[in-house]
Amino acid sequence: MSRSERKWDHIRYALETGQKRLTAFDDIQFIHQSLPNINVSDVSIHQKIGELSLSSPIFINAMTGGGGEKTYSLNKQLAMVAREAGLAIAVGSQMSALKDKSERYTYEVVRKENPTGVLIANLGSEATPDLAKAAIEMIEANALQIHLNVIQELAMPEGDREFSGALKRIEMVVKEVNVPVIVKEVGFGMCKETVEALSSVGVSVVDVGGFGGTNFAEIENKRSDKSKAFFNQWGIPTAISISEASHASSPLTIIGSGGLSSSIDIAKGIALGASAVGFAGYFLKILVEEGIDSLYEEISSLHDGLKIIMTALGAKSIFDLQSAPLMISGQMHHWLTQRGIDTKTYSQRTIK
Repeated sequence: MSRSERKWDHIRYALETGQKRLTAFDDIQFIHQSLPNINVSDVSIHQKIGELSLSSPIFINAMTGGGGEKTYSLNKQLAMVAREAGLAIAVGSQMSALKDKSERYTYEVVRKENPTGVLIANLGSEATPDLAKAAIEMIEANALQIHLNVIQELAMPEGDREFSGALKRIEMVVKEVNVPVIVKEVGFGMCKETVEALSSVGVSVVDVGGFGGTNFAEIENKRSDKSKAFFNQWGIPTAISISEASHASSPLTIIGSGGLSSSIDIAKGIALGASAVGFAGYFLKILVEEGIDSLYEEISSLHDGLKIIMTALGAKSIFDLQSAPLMISGQMHHWLTQRGIDTKTYSQRTIK
């Protein structure tokens, strides 16, 4: 199977498998504030992620590219939505275009349709500094995303089996490129030890890519004659992973992604410690099944809902929302307690 055919397989199976709502966000409840003392008009959702200034904490996460006309069309529409909604957007892995120049147009269209927007390039942890620079140049990117997908590769029939040296390669890329580097999981979450290791080599932004959204192990198992079903439930739920990352000994900027589908998910992710949140599968499904106008309307609704929730909590900014008091119960409480994270710190804080 060609790389292009595999790209479209991933899109097709992502739509088919959907999202299972296993993110652990349901284990979180905000503590009601009867006197929030602000108005909806006081709320701002502008945010700064590392060196990137954004008009929204929501961004369109990496999905596709390198799959010919079908992925070209998807990226074109996603770029148009990002432009109109004022969102940052990441492209899918660009390795296919670096190996086959005929696939470049499926990525370049994002910058063509969104000439002044914030674009994020994307490569795997096998990337060298030269490949990273080429990917950035290809779409005139404002940042680079390096994705970690060990479980996907192990489940993939034609996947990689060698992962040594990844941290050192990431360190080299961070030192040699001239844009911020975001290291991202692809749906299996990051523990605090991983975040600490990345911080030690100069990474300043991580996207936890938690379990509960698009399940690439399940997708690869559907593509394989020899299923590795033991990976289908493998990973750290998104809400738990955000909390783990925020309790790393060397804190850095956190992006929460993996199965988010509502304004309350966004608010909870930010309250746990994320500075921004990424949407991929949820947006893709709306785009493919309902069209570009419906996706734009959904993003507007997410923004409106987030502002309403922030008003109820008395949070005028994303920074304020990160201090909103909340209660953690169920699986998430058990997990964090076992990992030495005191959940009382979330319930006893206040917005000042």
